[in-house]
Amino acid sequence: MNTQQKLTPQTQAPELHIKLLGGDIWKLEDQNPENFTMLVFYRGLHCPVCEKYLKTLNGLIDAYAEKGVDVIAISMDVEARARKARIKWELSEHLKIGYELDAETANNWGLYLSKAIKDYEPEVFNEPGLFLIKPDNTIYFVTLNSTPWGRPHLASFVKVIDFINTSGYPARGEISSL
Repeated sequence: MNTQQKLTPQTQAPELHIKLLGGDIWKLEDQNPENFTMLVFYRGLHCPVCEKYLKTLNGLIDAYAEKGVDVIAISMDVEARARKARIKWELSEHLKIGYELDAETANNWGLYLSKAIKDYEPEVFNEPGLFLIKPDNTIYFVTLNSTPWGRPHLASFVKVIDFINTSGYPARGEISSL
C-alpha cells in the first residue's frame, strides 16, 4: 500500500537539499527568487525526452529569469552522469543541475520512481515533475508524470508566469479532501 501523501498548493514545500554541478549544495529554503523557484525533476542521462526538454529549458533560462523565476533541474543521476548530460546535451552553466536526489526526498516530493528496464538505465530513477515554489517556500504549482511525456510546454509556460504575475492568480488545488 502506498502511504505517500499528495503535495498541496498553498502549503509548505518539503525540504530539498541537493548537490549541484560545480560543487555547491543547493537548499530550497535559501532561495530568494523575485517570483518563483521552478524545480524541474528529470529522469536522467538515459532519457532522450529529458534531453529535448532540458535543451528547451536551457534556451528559455533567460526568459524565465526576466519573469523572476529561478530554475534548477534535478535527477537521481550520480555526478558523473549529470556532468555527462550537461556536456552531451550542451547545457549552459546558467542552468543549475542538481544530482543524487535520494529516493526518500523523491518520495517526499511525490515523484514517481521507476526500475530499470534497459541496461543503460540506472537501477532506480525518478520520473518527471515540475513545481513552482513561491518565495515564502509554499507550493504554487505541481505537475507529476509517471512516464517521460506529458510535461508542461516550457515556452508556453513562460507566458503563464506572466499571467500569474500580472493577474495575481492564486494557487489552486489547495483543498486536499472534503
